[in-house]
Amino acid sequence: MSIQEISVSNNQKKALQKALKKSQALIEEENGDLVLNQDAYYDWCDETGKYPLEDILPEEDFDDEAEFIVFI
Repeated sequence: MSIQEISVSNNQKKALQKALKKSQALIEEENGDLVLNQDAYYDWCDETGKYPLEDILPEEDFDDEAEFIVFI
């Protein structure tokens, strides 16, 4: 299992939660970190035609090999 960690602001976390609230891809941990399952995210994106992660964090380089991305 591979994990990529990305530091984000509180506003970015809220935007991610709002954009992905109808998907099963994003999980909020007890400590406030957000965990994104990349496979579930891309399945959801293919179904909806939306790619909010890239819109919210356009400068970020996402590791396609990572199973999970943790937003801290």
